[in-house]
Amino acid sequence: MAWDVEGLVASLAGRSEHTRRAYEHDAREFVAWAERGGCPDPADLDRRTLRRYLAYLETRGFARRTVARKAAAVRALVADLRRRGEIGADPGRALRTPRGDARLPRVPSAADASSLLDAAADAAATTTDDPVLGALAARDVALLELLYGAGLRVSEACGLTLDGCDLDRALVSVLGKRSKTRRVPIGEPAQAALAAYLADGRPVLATADSPPVVFLGRRGRACSTRDAHRVVAAYPLRDGRRTHPHALRHAYATHLLDGGADLRAVQELLGHADLATTQIYTHLSQDRLRAVYAATHPRA
Repeated sequence: MAWDVEGLVASLAGRSEHTRRAYEHDAREFVAWAERGGCPDPADLDRRTLRRYLAYLETRGFARRTVARKAAAVRALVADLRRRGEIGADPGRALRTPRGDARLPRVPSAADASSLLDAAADAAATTTDDPVLGALAARDVALLELLYGAGLRVSEACGLTLDGCDLDRALVSVLGKRSKTRRVPIGEPAQAALAAYLADGRPVLATADSPPVVFLGRRGRACSTRDAHRVVAAYPLRDGRRTHPHALRHAYATHLLDGGADLRAVQELLGHADLATTQIYTHLSQDRLRAVYAATHPRA
């Protein structure tokens, strides 16, 4: 019996493209190791074999976080084989894997975020008379406003549809992880930027074959996540560092908590299934408060 990575990939149809690619890559890496002698036949797989694979990964110098990610893909592969009756037991269920080191994301400050958005708005206001360049500049402003002003994942922003925009009520509906839809409020700047782009920018970019998504490229095709990364990178922070879309999502959550938002409300706004995922931002907020205290209180 051969290893069936394609079955695993098919079972991940509801996950994001990034997740599917990562799981497939890590699963194929495990299968290559198994077929070289670790365990050529899935029927012979046991917990000891999986532990040997983890040990092999550690000898290659991978970080604990990377080993944990690769182990998750292997567990998913083994669980899928068991679910389809290809193997009689699931040895991955009891497998203990190293916990990845908690890494706090680097978050732009509120002033940094405002400076970035202002730079994009200024660029749009000074764009030449070329209507396509003007439309692209308006698109960039709307995209950046949604990434920071609504905390959208980059895939959610790129997948936002025209029907998902309710400008009258200042809401957008996005398709998040595990194909879950959520409605997110947007602020006045994001609402205004999106309205301006939809009215004057998108019609310039759209063609007869354009998909019904909000953000389009120069040729009328849907913006990819790579396109969105390029847009964010085009506007450096005040110290010259270039950032990325997920950093704006981190900033959104951290600044909400800094302003006194309830943790569970932030969880809902971000679309996190687990509150523990949201709690990382409380550490960021506490660090910032501690720094303010140390800098300003006479008894600090």
